Amino acid sequence: MRVTMIGTGYVGLVSGACFSDFGHDVVCVDKDQTKIDALLAGEIPIFEPGLDQLVAENVAAGRLSFSTDLAQSVPDADVVFIAVGTPTRRGDGHADLSYVYAAAREVAEAMTGFTLIVTKSTVPVGTGSEIERIIRETRPDADFEVASNPEFLREGSAIEDFKRPDRVVVGIKGPRARDIMRQLYRPLYLLETPMVFAGLETAELIKYAANAFLATKIGFINEIADICEKVGADVGTVARGIGLDGRIGGKFLHAGPGYGGSCFPKDTLALTRTAAEVGAPATIVEAVVRANDQRKQAMADKIIAACGGSVAGKTLAVLGLTFKPNTDDMREAPSLVIVPALQAAGASVRVFDPEGMDEARKQLENLIWCDSAYETMGGADALVILTEWNAFRALDLARCRQLLSQPLIVDLRNIYEPGEMARAGFDYHSVGRPNAAIRDAGDPASEV
Repeated sequence: MRVTMIGTGYVGLVSGACFSDFGHDVVCVDKDQTKIDALLAGEIPIFEPGLDQLVAENVAAGRLSFSTDLAQSVPDADVVFIAVGTPTRRGDGHADLSYVYAAAREVAEAMTGFTLIVTKSTVPVGTGSEIERIIRETRPDADFEVASNPEFLREGSAIEDFKRPDRVVVGIKGPRARDIMRQLYRPLYLLETPMVFAGLETAELIKYAANAFLATKIGFINEIADICEKVGADVGTVARGIGLDGRIGGKFLHAGPGYGGSCFPKDTLALTRTAAEVGAPATIVEAVVRANDQRKQAMADKIIAACGGSVAGKTLAVLGLTFKPNTDDMREAPSLVIVPALQAAGASVRVFDPEGMDEARKQLENLIWCDSAYETMGGADALVILTEWNAFRALDLARCRQLLSQPLIVDLRNIYEPGEMARAGFDYHSVGRPNAAIRDAGDPASEV
C-alpha cells in the first residue's frame, strides 16, 4: 500500500519506518526543511534504539522516503496518517489541535480519488468527526473516510511495540476503512495480534483512558512508597505482592520521582478538561495530576533532607536528566523541577545524561555539564540518581566513594540494594524501602 505520514516527530517517524518495514511504500512529510534535509542525509533527529538502522534499510530498499511537499505526496496515497504534534494549549490545558486541523485542510486540497485519512496523533474525543467536517467543508466533492489509529509506543522500545503490540486500536465509520486498515496491518495477523475496531469516539477515548490508568498506577505506588517509608515496609515487595494478582499486574508499579514524557502529563490533563466540559468530572485523574506535580517537588525536598536539611553551598552530582532511559526526551521530565529546586536551595549541580544533554541544555541553566558519570562526582557532597539508565546500574562503588567528598547517595529509582550500599560504606537513601539495618536483620522482604 501507499502511505503518506504527515509529521516526522517521534510517532510519525517511528510509525512510517515500521510501516515501510512491513513492505508498504511510505513517504514521511514535514514542513521543517532542516529536519527533512537531515533525514535525507541519514541523520535521525531523535534517539530511539534501532531506529537509525531501520530507516537506513528501508530507504535503501526504496520503500521509505522524505519530503516537504504535502501536495505532491498525498494524491497517490491509499492512506494518509496525520501524526503532527498536539501539545498542551497554554491557558486551559486542552490539547492544541491547530496542527491537526491545518493538516486536514491541506490533505483535503491535495487528495484525488478515494483516500483514507487516519489520525495517529493523540487527540481528544470528537477530533475525528471535526476532521471529517473540515474536509467536507473544504472539498464537498471529496471521496474519503476518516479513521482513528492511536499509538501505544513506549519511548526506548517503540519499534518492538509497533511490530509486536499488545493490540491495535482502530476507530472507523464503515467497512471500507476496516478493510484498508486490516490490509495495512496484515503482517501482525501472523502474530495473532488483537485488532480492536470501534467507533471514532471510542478509539480516541481508549488512548486517553489507557494513559490515564497507567499514570494512576504510578501515582498510586508512589503514595504507597511514602507509607512504606513511614512504617518500615518495602515498596518493591509490596509492588510484587500486588502485581502478581492477575487483576492488577506488575507493570508501572515502580516507585520514583513521578511520571513525565510526551504522553502521560499531556493526556491526563487533556482528559480532565474534556471530562469537565461534558459534565463528567474525572476526579481520580485530577488527583493523579496534582499528586504527580507535588511528587517532583517532594523528591527535591527528599534530597535536601538527605543532605542534612540544607544544600546551600554544596555540590550535587546528578545522574540522568531525561524522563526515562533510552530516550533523549526531556518533556515534563522530573529533572526539570527537581534540579532547579536544588539550585534555588543553594546547591551547585553537576550533571550527566547518556543521551539527553543537548535537549537538557535548552531547558536547564547554570549547570556544570560533565562528560561522564564519574566526572560529576569529583568533590561532590552527594550523588543523586534521577534516571535509571543501564550505564548507572553497575557503577564502580569504590571509585564513587573515592570521588565523592561524602559517601552519600540518593537513589530516586531504586536501582541499588540498601544492604549492598551499606556494605560499600554509603549513606544510602532510596524510595519507599527500609534501611539496610532492617534488611540485614532478616526482613523477609529481602528474600523475595
